[in-house]
Amino acid sequence: MGEAKKPRKRGQGRPAENGVGREVVLQTAERLVKEHPPERISIAMIAREAGVDPALVRYYFKDRSNLLLAVATSMMDRVPYSARDPRPAHEVVEDNIRRTARFTRSNRHIHRLMVDELADAKSSDVGERLGEMNREAVAWLGEVLARDSSSIRDVDPALLHVAVLGLFDFFATAEPVVRQLFPADIAAEELISRYEEFVVDLLMNGLRPRT
Repeated sequence: MGEAKKPRKRGQGRPAENGVGREVVLQTAERLVKEHPPERISIAMIAREAGVDPALVRYYFKDRSNLLLAVATSMMDRVPYSARDPRPAHEVVEDNIRRTARFTRSNRHIHRLMVDELADAKSSDVGERLGEMNREAVAWLGEVLARDSSSIRDVDPALLHVAVLGLFDFFATAEPVVRQLFPADIAAEELISRYEEFVVDLLMNGLRPRT
């Protein structure tokens, strides 16, 4: 009998035989971003949680910045924008405010991810893609505002976008500080609901057409 052939080694960083694909690595990274500040997350940590070699993570995403960009893109892709929504502009804008509130609560590290990790990334491609995502959101908001001046006044969509993000970002990321301002016996869900209603009332009344 001939000599048995030695098993050929898998090329470093190529997909493993356990079937773990790009989507599994991405889902693992996204879960970790929801649980931890992004600066604590490394390729080694993601690989360990996904049960793969770090080389496999680099095979799919090249480096940490590209992986974190993919995480941010995946999160933002779940926020639907529809400029063709037939409802009056003030209803669409209010829905967007509430959607941003829910999104920020469930992804409280998303803005730190964008600012601290992606905006200062060494790769110009990463920074440009981040800019595209934000410009797309502003363009959508601008289209909604422009088509209906009877229910909402003319404002700069970029400034409105920044204001909405800022109002909910601090509430989500500075929860220990915020909690100190309210009675200890107030339930978290009640405080969250009260704050969302307050912001909606504050912004929507400020956006009413002036007579």
